[in-house]
Amino acid sequence: MTSPGRAPSEGSTDHGGRADLVSRLLVEVADGDRHAFELLYDETAPMVHGAALRVLRDRELAAEVTQEVMVEVWRGAARFDPARGSALSWIVTVARRRAVDRVRSVQAQRDRDELASVRDYDRPFDDVAETVTRSEERDRVRNCLGTLTDLQREAVVRAYFGGRTYREVAEDVAATLPTVKSRIRDGLHRLRTCLGVDR
Repeated sequence: MTSPGRAPSEGSTDHGGRADLVSRLLVEVADGDRHAFELLYDETAPMVHGAALRVLRDRELAAEVTQEVMVEVWRGAARFDPARGSALSWIVTVARRRAVDRVRSVQAQRDRDELASVRDYDRPFDDVAETVTRSEERDRVRNCLGTLTDLQREAVVRAYFGGRTYREVAEDVAATLPTVKSRIRDGLHRLRTCLGVDR
């Protein structure tokens, strides 16, 4: 199995170059290459987040959907069929589908709540536990963000919670694209370590 061996270069951010890179990485991810997945994550997660944010209009929900999509990409890479389109298009389609599903789920829950007048009653234990768990996860992420340097935190927050591309982040903070990519990559590494995410 051939490993890319390095992070995407600045030239890979053009559409054709990015599409080729993502396709190559997805093939390697399908073979279980974790390093390829890290590179694929760095390359596509901001775009996934932006696609989800455009549908959901809610940063926290978009961040949750982004994580769900990236997990689906890791688990489902082997099922990708290149005959049906590019890897990049497939990932964006997964993101949009997940975001639309989340909108429908949220709306359906609101409809059920209104019909049953749930607001007048205590929520079932499972719902309360899920809410507490999500709140704890958000607190963990916030605490771990606090372990980053100011420059890393600014870059990560702009990219993953602000829906900005790496290039847009570089323009926002008046830094070169490789510098911003390095800050985000190092910041994500520290976040994964802090959160205890398996690598």
